[in-house]
Amino acid sequence: MSSTPPVRRRRLGLPRRVFSQVLLMQLAIAAGVAVLATGLFLAPLSDQLDDQAMRRALAIAQTTAQQPQVAEELRTTRPTTDGPVQTEAERIRKATQAEYVVVMDRQGVRWSHTDPSRIGEVVSTDPGQALAGRDVMEIDDGTLGRSARGKVPLRDAGGDIVGAVSVGIAYDSVRARLVHAIPGLFAYAGGALAVGALAAWLISRRVQRQTRDLAFSDIAGLLAEREAMLHGIREGVVALDRGGRMRLLNDEAQRLLSLGAEAVGRSPDEALGSGRTADVLAGRVTGTDLLTVRGQRVLVANRMPTDDGGAVATLRDRTELEQLGRELDSTRGLIDALRAQDHEHANRMHTLLGLLELEMYDDAVEFVGEVVGDHRVTAEQITERIQDPLLAALLVGKATVAAERGVTLWVSDRTLLPDRLVDPRGLVTIVGNLVDNALDATAGTSHARVEVELRAQGRAATLRVRDTGPGIPAEHRELVFTAGWSTKEPPAHRRRGIGLSLVRRLAERQGGSATVDAAHGGGAEFVVVLPEALAEADLEPVTAARAVPAPTPVNTAAEEESR
Repeated sequence: MSSTPPVRRRRLGLPRRVFSQVLLMQLAIAAGVAVLATGLFLAPLSDQLDDQAMRRALAIAQTTAQQPQVAEELRTTRPTTDGPVQTEAERIRKATQAEYVVVMDRQGVRWSHTDPSRIGEVVSTDPGQALAGRDVMEIDDGTLGRSARGKVPLRDAGGDIVGAVSVGIAYDSVRARLVHAIPGLFAYAGGALAVGALAAWLISRRVQRQTRDLAFSDIAGLLAEREAMLHGIREGVVALDRGGRMRLLNDEAQRLLSLGAEAVGRSPDEALGSGRTADVLAGRVTGTDLLTVRGQRVLVANRMPTDDGGAVATLRDRTELEQLGRELDSTRGLIDALRAQDHEHANRMHTLLGLLELEMYDDAVEFVGEVVGDHRVTAEQITERIQDPLLAALLVGKATVAAERGVTLWVSDRTLLPDRLVDPRGLVTIVGNLVDNALDATAGTSHARVEVELRAQGRAATLRVRDTGPGIPAEHRELVFTAGWSTKEPPAHRRRGIGLSLVRRLAERQGGSATVDAAHGGGAEFVVVLPEALAEADLEPVTAARAVPAPTPVNTAAEEESR
């Protein structure tokens, strides 16, 4: 077999490039318009020239008939080649450059003619209308050929018709005028076509730059790939025009922002309402990898302006990553706690071994009882005040971690929360974030302490978290609830500035609120009010007598973002 590839014949047809196709189409349109305009101009031009010739002939005939000596000489002389009527008619013909000027009597006998031999003969065309007193304009054939004619009656001094005057304009001269006008008309049409071609070339060049000299098939392929990519990628894409209105939302963006296709054409403020997400999309907040919270989702947004004055924003869902980051922080805290427990357990075992070797058995029994009893009493005191197992486990499970950090967590003696929570996991998130932020603020300070108070009244629950840390300045007390705002360095696996924003959103979703103020004696106090946190009581409500009167020290680990 031959290795030479077959030669592909180029098929005739339109060129592939958009620039070339647009140029050819515009040239064809310009040429077609020029030809059409020329034809539309030439079509009535012939009729106009005919009408002008007939009116000119009629005007010459009327002027001739108005001379009184012509009618008088027609009555008093004979039709001869050198008679006064022939002489006057020839004078007028030469002066007006008419083809002929014929004067006839009422019988149609010529008294004048361009060919003197025809004087005395009857005219070749019917003079009846002119002899009847009517002016006539026509194009007809006669003894001299085709001509534009004008015929008028000839009257004497008394107004009686004594004959008629017929004047002809050679039709060849009319056609000559038409042919003479065509080159000028074509010159104008050619000039218009040249201007149209130049405009078409300039427009095509602009189209070439805007389409990057692509072919229509390439553009169609790019559009198909764009649609497949936009609706197939797992990143949200939002395109905005120069007016700040959203002109494109792919499927993922609609899911992340909880919007529908009806949001296209609206501004971010109109579609999303006021907030950080709308500010990021509108470009009022600048930067890279901007954090924002939409509903229960944590999003990372990037916004890039486009050449046409608009912008394209991409959105990534970091909710799961943030959850994994918090779990990683908790795991690390538990590992540190287990490591501390391991050292503490070894010390206790050494102490116990020493007591046994010294045969101080009673002291050994008392020592073991104290160690075991402390943990059991702590758990019992928490579960009596906080009857929801998730919240109780949250506080009990992190006691050792808090002790490792040197912070005391007090559950207030006024705490009383029955096991009737509507959304236990949401409240666990709120308590965990606030407690861990407080621990971060107080860790490393002297007499570090965090106090938690949870109280229920009807279906409402109120959470207060107080700490002895440096507190929050008044000008920052609203900023701490803004997604992405933080004063602490973020860990490597995730970003700061999400926890308190989630706290407020979870509270507002239940119709509640989250605020921060200065605590009595220094530090910060966070207050979260949840109006419908508890379900209707089916059983006998928990009484305050069941609460342990003394405050209980409990410890927990930092799990979320700082202020």
